[in-house]
Amino acid sequence: MEIIYTDVLCIGAGLAGERVAIEAASAGFETICLSIVPPRRSHSAAAQGGMQASLGNSVMGEGDNSDVHFEDTVKGSDWGADQEVARIFADTAPIVMRELAHWGVPWNRVEAGKDFYFKGGKKFEKEEKKEKHGLITARAFGGTAKWRTCYTADGTGHAVLYTVDNKATEMGVKMHDRTQAEILIHDGVNCYGAVARCLKTGKLRAYIAKATLIATGGYGRIYKATTNAVICDGGGQAICLDTGIIPMGNPEAVQFHPTGTVPTDILVTEGCRGDGGTLLDVNEYRFMPDYEPDKQELASRDVVSRRMTQHMNKGLGVKSPYGDHLWLDIRHLGEKHITTKLREVYDICTQFLGVNPITGLIPVRPTQHYSMGGIRTDKDGAVYGLKGLFAAGEAACWDMHGFNRLGGNSLAETVVAGKVIGEKVVEFLKGTEVKFSTSSIDDAVSKIQERIKNLENGKNGNENALDIRNAMQEIMMQDVGIFRNEKDLKDGVDKLLVLADRAKRIKLHSSVKGCNPEMTLALRVPGMLKLALCTAYGALMRTESRGAHTREDYPERNDRDWLNRTLAYCEEGKDLPVLKYEDPTPVYELPPGHRGYGEDLTIPADMSKLNIIKKPSN
Repeated sequence: MEIIYTDVLCIGAGLAGERVAIEAASAGFETICLSIVPPRRSHSAAAQGGMQASLGNSVMGEGDNSDVHFEDTVKGSDWGADQEVARIFADTAPIVMRELAHWGVPWNRVEAGKDFYFKGGKKFEKEEKKEKHGLITARAFGGTAKWRTCYTADGTGHAVLYTVDNKATEMGVKMHDRTQAEILIHDGVNCYGAVARCLKTGKLRAYIAKATLIATGGYGRIYKATTNAVICDGGGQAICLDTGIIPMGNPEAVQFHPTGTVPTDILVTEGCRGDGGTLLDVNEYRFMPDYEPDKQELASRDVVSRRMTQHMNKGLGVKSPYGDHLWLDIRHLGEKHITTKLREVYDICTQFLGVNPITGLIPVRPTQHYSMGGIRTDKDGAVYGLKGLFAAGEAACWDMHGFNRLGGNSLAETVVAGKVIGEKVVEFLKGTEVKFSTSSIDDAVSKIQERIKNLENGKNGNENALDIRNAMQEIMMQDVGIFRNEKDLKDGVDKLLVLADRAKRIKLHSSVKGCNPEMTLALRVPGMLKLALCTAYGALMRTESRGAHTREDYPERNDRDWLNRTLAYCEEGKDLPVLKYEDPTPVYELPPGHRGYGEDLTIPADMSKLNIIKKPSN
């Protein structure tokens, strides 16, 4: 078996992984990125709308600053965010956006003079200042006090990923694509890299590294209806849970995006609503102002998704062979705007839905989109449980999103966290002498070889990996969706436990050596079930509603009892995850309060017990 040594191993080559790799390579460290797909096909490329940063160049963003961005982020998280991390993020984002411009990202720019914009379907006039002409502009996104989402039409992820990938190539970062990490190499204290499997040949390779990063994105594929690509199966999170000592943070915090298209579940950007698009029901009536008269379609994503679902539950959805949906209307934005600033939306609608959004309505409904939960790290990106292991991006619970993230904050997080955590990786490498444990390497290799052998021989049973995965996805949609309750969650947990037992008896039904998608899935399914159980069980035990976690039987946000973060461990020999809890943030720069949506049902915390930073008076 081939053994490869490097200073830094980045598992994942999307924006977060490549940005950390660039930081390490810039400091002179040898760096390798592993990727299931060629790096430019990473799921980061699918992000459309933009990246939040308080540049304040647009006239609609005047007065914006990192304090306003910080407050929007904390309120959006429903006070579940680590406020130290949210502050680091808000302060660093403007620096990183300008850095990306320097690297070549073709941001949309301010055009001086009068122009029009739409809000709630109505046309308004604005005038951009001459002195701001040519600077990075911004668009509106949900849950923000100012326009601050920097964008490149509606292909922001694509443009930024190509630019960052070029920079990584320039810095000499090595890319090993079509490679899947299967198990971490560790001794219970230190992480030494990972054993990976070549998806072309099926052969194993051991990557030995002084520092290892997990940046594999989200795990939306534990749900049936998701905007996530097929590669977003939680592989990085699963190999961490497999250690038994690394926790998932807030796994119950799952975001549904309001505008997944029907029936494809392909996302159309929040930029549609940010640019003035509206949501209509079966009668083509605009309903959001009835629920949220202030923010309307630009309330936070969790709020809009709940309101859409409530409206469809009243019988006001559009019937279709694929279930009820609502309409997204962007016709009034005009052909020029749609074919320039929303050109990917135009292509998606015409090519996948058979709808021309210039003249027709877009069928949409809330669809699983983002995992606020992830591998728990501290503010430096260091993973709980193993020294030398870091995580960044959607794979991590860093934790600036808490229980709901704002649109545009996650794409920005990939590069902001990539820069911040990359610097911490460099500090670790400069300040730590790493001695590799050969017994740990042998142990990891033996474990994954045994798993593969058992799948090939089927000595434990005859279960089909695809059947088990499909059943899991149905359970998650039915029992762990937008609205949750004790009965459904208990049923979901019980059914997932049955599937987890069946997964111990998976057998390959193909005999292909080398490139074998069935083997790839069979190795992934047990880990996906662990993630599903962490999500469902964490949701069952959290008896409150906070952000995207909505309990019908516990509608209050309970700061008295639940102002905390879930830590879910998958310990060996235990069927259910072990749940522990920690304070969501060491300091409260912004004390808990009302988010501003609907009725305030908060059960307040004892403020005297919170570490609240008192700002100096002017």
